[in-house]
Amino acid sequence: MSLIPRWRYMTDEAKALTRRTAVSAGVVLLVLLVFRGLLPWVLVALLAWWIWKAFSK
Repeated sequence: MSLIPRWRYMTDEAKALTRRTAVSAGVVLLVLLVFRGLLPWVLVALLAWWIWKAFSK
């Protein structure tokens, strides 16, 4: 049984679009899982930069 019920009836272009969408979603999910630990550090650096810019005027 196919994962997508009408896969065999889809055109080649529709299959390619479905594959590209699935791969893109997988890459985005992987990046979010890998880099989510860095997000707090990025926010701290951004906050420090804003504070630095505010005091340097």
